[in-house]
Amino acid sequence: MKEINKMELKFKAISENESFARASVAGFCLGLNPTMDELTDIKTAVSEAVTNSIVHAYPTDKKGEVTLSVTIFEGNLLKIEIRDYGVGIKDVEKAKQPFFTTKPNEERSGMGFTVMESFMDSLTVKNEKTGGVLVELTKKIESENEKMKKLG
Repeated sequence: MKEINKMELKFKAISENESFARASVAGFCLGLNPTMDELTDIKTAVSEAVTNSIVHAYPTDKKGEVTLSVTIFEGNLLKIEIRDYGVGIKDVEKAKQPFFTTKPNEERSGMGFTVMESFMDSLTVKNEKTGGVLVELTKKIESENEKMKKLG
């Protein structure tokens, strides 16, 4: 796959930066001319992934960083990576199950990974050997020709 464009952001893992991350990814993707539904799907998935890093990666008062990278590949394929450098996930497969939460007393629904999976074409979650978690999301944005065919 040929890389067409790429961006990377690094920010503190604080709640104020979730909306910044979501808006940045949305703005970067506009060149692909996504539909409103596609853009909403992307923003929602990014919001969930970044929120997970902010809430779960750094359980102490000392907040770390989150790195967000977005790559556009030939054929309108979008790859989004959200990486934190925190405590990791004890059991990734268990964490991906709907309604599983490690913070039930904080009104967490345990649906973050389920939401990401439903709005994107693929979701991969990995504990990094150096610490932290890498979430990879992909989505193919329909080309103008594909959109016109659907309209008839």
